[in-house]
Amino acid sequence: MASGIVFHTIAALVYLGMSTLLWGALQTGKPMDFLGRYTRWGVLVALLFQGIALNDKILAGGNLQLSWVLALSAAIWLGLIVFWLESLVVKIDGLQLILLPIAGVTCAFAAIFPTSHLITSATETALRGHLLLALGAYGLITIAAMQSLLMAALDHHLHHPREAVHQTAGLRRAFGRMLDAQPPLLVQERLLFRVIWIAFVALSLAVISGGLISLASTGRWLPFDHKTVFTLLSWTTFGTLLLGRHLRGWRGRIALRYTLVGFVFVVLSYTGSRFVIEVILGRT
Repeated sequence: MASGIVFHTIAALVYLGMSTLLWGALQTGKPMDFLGRYTRWGVLVALLFQGIALNDKILAGGNLQLSWVLALSAAIWLGLIVFWLESLVVKIDGLQLILLPIAGVTCAFAAIFPTSHLITSATETALRGHLLLALGAYGLITIAAMQSLLMAALDHHLHHPREAVHQTAGLRRAFGRMLDAQPPLLVQERLLFRVIWIAFVALSLAVISGGLISLASTGRWLPFDHKTVFTLLSWTTFGTLLLGRHLRGWRGRIALRYTLVGFVFVVLSYTGSRFVIEVILGRT
């Protein structure tokens, strides 16, 4: 069995194991702060295993190898690194209840679908830098989208209160406690825009570097294909959001909608198309 499959499997087990502990603790009423300190180190261990797996698969044999699931795994990995660093400064432990299950399922898919296709020689520094910027932007946008969904749920929870948490049961009770464990919306909003700003800069650099590579190899600034179109749509969406934030103070539901729309464009730019080609059509 390839080491990439092994390490992705280990990372999936760690992520899903911590997810089970966190959700179980919520159902029994244990404090999130206590568990957050331990799961933070668990996330670091899982990130280490996932990073080793990605290095083995993407840079296998001195070449760049990629697939829809490897791109998704790399995006989640890079996004979780930012989350882990932010968690050292801001109390955002409740976000783990959403991020960790998604990371675990993604790593499991990477182990189940290990097939990848050759991109180019890994010695081409410009292309490697472009790929790193693109995956970095994708990962940050993925984390921003997840946080947007969480903020939307928290906003609905605050504006439409139902019966007390102790009067409910099962998943509904755990979900209510999960929302109660979240940091204030204003804190999350500041974190969201910080992540979006970093993602927008990375995405801008990815577009510029991709254009320069295309210009050097084909004589055209940007190829007119679905990846370019959806990437530019995502860049325009986040640029509009940040401009609206600066000029008109956009926040709340407007910010959440723009973030989710931009995320959909990013998914369609690569991962969605590769999923259709590789899994549904069975091509490479």
